[in-house]
Amino acid sequence: MQMLLELLAGLIAMLAAAALSQFGVDLQAPRHAEREIQRVQDCRDTPAASIAVTPPSDC
Repeated sequence: MQMLLELLAGLIAMLAAAALSQFGVDLQAPRHAEREIQRVQDCRDTPAASIAVTPPSDC
């Protein structure tokens, strides 16, 4: 008897999924895409943040 109920529940679930898919509803959770990692090499010879500091002339 329990096997018959599980079979009917599975059949109803499949029919519901088929009916909802006609309207664009997806019952599966969306999978997150893996992040793409790209390594970039800095080709500059000098540091990017260099500040020239001069002492004030009135000291």
